[in-house]
Amino acid sequence: MILPIYAYGQPVLKRVADDITPDYPELKKLIEDMWETMYLADGVGIAAPQVGHGIRLFVIDTHPKEDDEKEEKEDGEEKEPLKYDPIKKVFINAQKIEETGKEWAFEEGCLSIPDIRGDVDRPAFIRLRYLDEHFVEHEEVFDSLNARVIQHEYDHLEGVLFTEKLKPLKRQLIKRKLEKIRNGECKADYKLKFAVKR
Repeated sequence: MILPIYAYGQPVLKRVADDITPDYPELKKLIEDMWETMYLADGVGIAAPQVGHGIRLFVIDTHPKEDDEKEEKEDGEEKEPLKYDPIKKVFINAQKIEETGKEWAFEEGCLSIPDIRGDVDRPAFIRLRYLDEHFVEHEEVFDSLNARVIQHEYDHLEGVLFTEKLKPLKRQLIKRKLEKIRNGECKADYKLKFAVKR
């Protein structure tokens, strides 16, 4: 089932999410719905707070889409593709152990904040302890685009949005756009749930 995505301004997006146990109500269905919602919205990751659940759960799929592979620079040359091994994973009760490596900038967006993108600096590696959908514990180090998507989704569990990590000038430039989203004055190709009734 396609779920509405909670838009900027929704209180659940600014709360630290709670750990869950295997008996969390209809967890399997929620995970399936999150995959379906993410794919429909053309995302590479989605966290439970983005669909209204304040729990430590997110899913990511970094397999490139056909459009991404054909992306070109503004001058018409092809972009150098990022080198990484794509993953599709469920992360439950994730805890960041450490972030290491040189910070690098990459343009990010967020399904909860449509039509706003910007460069975010993040460390190259993240070591994470998490449970998979079968509640088996893992500890892994992720890098490249996998690390970035995980860092972005992990921030959602901590009540942090990517816009808070943009450079000050960019944050200033998007203030009005963010207010419009908060007030429900925006559109997306997927269903959004706003903090205010329209």
